[in-house]
Amino acid sequence: MKSNVIIDVWMQHPTMRFINQPMFDSLRRWTGGVNKVTEEIPVEFTIAAMDKGGVQKGLLCAWWGPQGPLISNDEVAAIVKKHPDRFIGIASANLYQPMEAVRELRKCVTDYGFRGLRIVQWLWDLPATDRRYYPLFAECVNLDIPVCLQVGHTGPLCPSEPGRPIPYIDVAAIEFPELKIVCGHIGYPWTTEMIAVATKHPNVFIDTSAYTAKRYPQELVTYMKTNGRKKVLFGTNYPMILPSKCLEDIDSLGLDEEGKDLFLHQNAERVFCL
Repeated sequence: MKSNVIIDVWMQHPTMRFINQPMFDSLRRWTGGVNKVTEEIPVEFTIAAMDKGGVQKGLLCAWWGPQGPLISNDEVAAIVKKHPDRFIGIASANLYQPMEAVRELRKCVTDYGFRGLRIVQWLWDLPATDRRYYPLFAECVNLDIPVCLQVGHTGPLCPSEPGRPIPYIDVAAIEFPELKIVCGHIGYPWTTEMIAVATKHPNVFIDTSAYTAKRYPQELVTYMKTNGRKKVLFGTNYPMILPSKCLEDIDSLGLDEEGKDLFLHQNAERVFCL
């Protein structure tokens, strides 16, 4: 692959309580990972993985679920502060406490410089049309940041229904037309639906996290070459997949240089106002 600027729009630097969550056991079986990590992973390990894949910047996600933060906003902020040339923070918040969540998001953006909000719907078993999302969606519009959601089936053994593009992403985009929505994991097995929703709504985008280039469905590759050139963003879902693994077959997609630049960094720069 010719050298390109690369931004990873969905990655995590895992805490012990994140990476050892029993709900990720199914992902570990798929990827051949170890069953349990016994020591904290140094951030230098994550940076080395980025370097090996040629990734210059990573959008580093916090995770919040019903039991509290698996990766807290403050933990992400500390890494970003130490390595501002490599990481940009993506916040998370408690859906069950809407005002607390709005204040937390505002603090992350105004005080820490975070550039988005991550909500993983299957953690809550709530689709994106649930009323608990809407205060945060409105604040994202006010702050001019995207909300990053999961689409498609779940790797963890949790219900996949909240990740459907239709009706949930479609309806949320209708009710919040100014809201930028970045939909991770390509929507599989509803990739055609995800493409339809992204085509329909100017502010809906797709990221390729959790998939290697050789596993992109053909309809997504065609979309990236045609009317979806400005709609698809590169992501890994690291540490689930290493950046080098995600990128090793990218030349097989047949993107021209402009299309590759849009996919690997320009779409992310525009959508996240980097």
